[in-house]
Amino acid sequence: MMEKLEKLYEGKAKQLYATDDPEVLWVEYKNTATAGDGEKKEDFTGKGRLNNLITTIIFDLLKNRGIDSHLVKRVDDTAQLVRKMDMFPLEIVLRNTAAGHFCSRLGVEEGLPLKEPVLEYFLKNDDLHDPFVNDDDLVALGVCTREDLAEIAPLARRINEALIDIFAKIDVKLVDFKIEMGRTSDGTLLLADEITPDSCRLWDQRDHSGKVEHLDKDLFRRGLGSIIPAYEEIESRLAELAKSEGIEVK
Repeated sequence: MMEKLEKLYEGKAKQLYATDDPEVLWVEYKNTATAGDGEKKEDFTGKGRLNNLITTIIFDLLKNRGIDSHLVKRVDDTAQLVRKMDMFPLEIVLRNTAAGHFCSRLGVEEGLPLKEPVLEYFLKNDDLHDPFVNDDDLVALGVCTREDLAEIAPLARRINEALIDIFAKIDVKLVDFKIEMGRTSDGTLLLADEITPDSCRLWDQRDHSGKVEHLDKDLFRRGLGSIIPAYEEIESRLAELAKSEGIEVK
């Protein structure tokens, strides 16, 4: 069993620890939910366990589709081991349907289907409220190179296509999501961080009513109710899909 050593970092939803292997980190998922740059904050019992499980299942489903991530394995209810990465300080956002910040920024109605997926970048900086940036900004500031972006953008779009397919199979519309990427010590670009209902907008399609039913953190952001039943629903549907694809969910 790998040994958990000193804490390296604490974010809003996770803690990161060193291990006895310099190439592997220990990630601990917290029960905290935050919104509005951390101004709204609440603990939900079981959230850390659910997000750990959901991320693990999604990363395994993506691996089945030829997309690798930094995940090594889930070690217990709230922890997983991941490869140490040199992370880009970027939130990479893909939008398939207009929602949230996109609507308020561009004056469009939530739920508007987009003619093609929109790829956006936001600089990870809480003090500046994660500002929207374009390719030129990123290159000019030295955040990444043109060559990096020429790898990041197609990978982000591949991930979007794979996730649309995964969620469609469990009767969920993938409205939008944010991911992070980094490079391993040998320079390989990999999907990192997490994919959970914290980082995706997921609308239930099971009853075919057309009414928006949130299965994501918007329930918390907008004061619509507890997130736990929604996260449990996502986890159980994904676990069923994973088993049908021969993935062992422990």
